[in-house]
Amino acid sequence: MPGPPSYITDERALIARLHRVEGQVQALQRQVRRQAPCTDILIQLSAATKALESVALVLLDHHLRHCVAPTPDPIERNDRLDEASRAIRLLVHSQA
Repeated sequence: MPGPPSYITDERALIARLHRVEGQVQALQRQVRRQAPCTDILIQLSAATKALESVALVLLDHHLRHCVAPTPDPIERNDRLDEASRAIRLLVHSQA
């Protein structure tokens, strides 16, 4: 049985987003090392968090459109919807 389709339609764009997050995390490390004001660190931390959430939403959207929706078998589709629901719950709980 073939596996699910590629989970990324535009891998380069997603990698670029992740590189930006990596740069933000490195900036956070520099800020902590030089003991930057807490508010500056919190602002940078918030930006990195939002960037990661953005990546998560891109992946979630792709999963729903390309992995769940095209599945003709209702049992498999329900399994995939359950999996997507678990992923959404994890994403939402990580923001609480």
